[in-house]
Amino acid sequence: MAESEYNVSVPHLNSLLQMDPYLKPFENDLQRRYGLFKKQLTLLEEAEGGFDQFTRSYKSYGVQRMPDNSLVFKEWAPAAEALFLTGDFNGWDNFSHPYTKKEFGKWELHIPPKEDKTPAVAHNSKLKVVVHTRAGERLFRISPWAKYVTRHEKSVIYDWVHWDPPQPYIHKHPRPQKPRSLRIYESHVGIASPEGKVASYSNFTHNVLPRIKDLGYNCIQLMAIMEHAYYASFGYQVTSFFAASSRCGTPEELKELIDVAHSLGIIVLLDVVHSHASKNTEDGLNHFDGSDSCFFHSGPRGEHSLWDSRLFNYSGWEVLRFLLSNLRWWMEEYRFDGFRFDGVSSMLYHHHGIGSGFSGDYAEYFGLQVDEDSLVYLMLANHILHTLYEDCITIAEDVSGMPTLCCPIQGGGLGFDYRLAMAIPDKWIQALVGDKTLAFWLMDKDMYTNMSTSIPMNSVIDRGIQLHKMIRLLTHSLGGEGYLNFMGNEFGHPEWLDFPRVGNNESYHYARRQFNLVDTDHLRYWQLYAFDRDMNRTEDKYGWLAAPPAYISVKHEGDKVIVFERANVIFIFNFHPTNSYSNYRVAVGPPGKYKIKLDSDGIQYGGHGRLDHNTEFFTEPMEFNNLPNSMLVYIPCRTAIVLVNEEIDYCY
Repeated sequence: MAESEYNVSVPHLNSLLQMDPYLKPFENDLQRRYGLFKKQLTLLEEAEGGFDQFTRSYKSYGVQRMPDNSLVFKEWAPAAEALFLTGDFNGWDNFSHPYTKKEFGKWELHIPPKEDKTPAVAHNSKLKVVVHTRAGERLFRISPWAKYVTRHEKSVIYDWVHWDPPQPYIHKHPRPQKPRSLRIYESHVGIASPEGKVASYSNFTHNVLPRIKDLGYNCIQLMAIMEHAYYASFGYQVTSFFAASSRCGTPEELKELIDVAHSLGIIVLLDVVHSHASKNTEDGLNHFDGSDSCFFHSGPRGEHSLWDSRLFNYSGWEVLRFLLSNLRWWMEEYRFDGFRFDGVSSMLYHHHGIGSGFSGDYAEYFGLQVDEDSLVYLMLANHILHTLYEDCITIAEDVSGMPTLCCPIQGGGLGFDYRLAMAIPDKWIQALVGDKTLAFWLMDKDMYTNMSTSIPMNSVIDRGIQLHKMIRLLTHSLGGEGYLNFMGNEFGHPEWLDFPRVGNNESYHYARRQFNLVDTDHLRYWQLYAFDRDMNRTEDKYGWLAAPPAYISVKHEGDKVIVFERANVIFIFNFHPTNSYSNYRVAVGPPGKYKIKLDSDGIQYGGHGRLDHNTEFFTEPMEFNNLPNSMLVYIPCRTAIVLVNEEIDYCY
């Protein structure tokens, strides 16, 4: 097909350009991106019969058991001279089971069932692919499509384990409907226990899911699920893309976790890492077929200098098959409800964001610095996921501010549903692994000695507890169209997060979540927890996250007061450490009678109980700060108040 036939126009580009005229100079870039995307879709149709079949390649690659219990093994290793299969099943004979070379660098091996009609390779037995290179090397590799890999306690290398359980887990519950307001509880299964060890999927299912439900979160974002050999990488140095991390349990136990979450009305997103891969060779993708390329770019383009990892060749046909099928695998096999794509900023630019500050000048987001191969891959991923799964949610971790990232593909965008607002946590603290938690920044060592409810709060604890609640509510109500909380922050988790490594003598002391603190009645952590729960439940009723952006009527530096209205809900924040204000005039849109629905000063939240929830606030038709009505309100110092109109139907 001639190149000119791909010069298709973006169907709804005019709407985008009307919404953001600053994009007009880059209209050709937007048209070209869309044309490249349509070209890939057309090629998929011609070569593979469409993306549906193409993205089911996990059903033909790796190892597949046929109806007669024969096994078919299939790999893509274009630079290999020969491939053999070895393992427990053949006494680790490196030559008895050769693969047959097929076209396009593919290799296949058929193994008939044993005489008793059972599969030749038993469930839970170990395997290796033996790769003979053109340079005469013999390499032992794990299949890139391996569904389960484990590590012996005394070994540093992971083993490929054939996973074909006689009684696979069967999902009982349907996926919940896509929520209009997204309240995300970001979780790491391994640290989800007060004990100093790697916690399990089962522990999360039975001990953490009920807490998440009680808190009012309707979505869980699971980190560090894709198998990673190095625990301290936080899951971001992936070695086996189709394998759920075995250090937390079996694939069936992860399936149960997601199924139980669904039964509670909670959707589950996977933190998917397609931006790079671990450099590991023996138990990773790197040098799988003995070459420097295969899944990755060769040379400097295939290496991330800061992350010390490999970078995918997103223009490669088999790389697209691998990555797109990987997304489909997690959706189908485990029934995840969507993805948070890690490292999107690195993917979008040839410079990977290294040394680039991103001033907001639109020229920074277009031109030769943009990696259009990976950009088109993200468009394909979003198009396929949203076409196959109507309620699928995709979130981009992008710090660059790429325009159109969350616009529909048909409208000139990349098709994501949400972008992670990374700058907001950095407003409060530099939110990094190893950094102190928000509560510990506020209260530090006083948390060790002064969190008891049996003694009066000292000034440090009082300030910290009040600000911790206010910061969360301000972010929740003004920060965007979704809210994300990292596990433990909801109750003011102390200290910091640090994984076991050589530098800390392999200690798990800071790689755990001390849920026991919130369960201890005489400590103040349950007060912070209660506020988080009621904040989420209030949002669930009034729906401000699903509403258009807020109208900010007051941001007074001297008074330290912020007032805004969103979803017909009035939010009032007084950050002043000592000044309380009686009869403070607040601008209001809809007239009527307002009442307090949530205030951070409640006794049950560790506040001082200075507000009476029976108080009724009546608006006056007095224009104030560009709104038609206003009312007088008492605002105690260091307090946040949520007011709702008693005369409005808030069914959203």
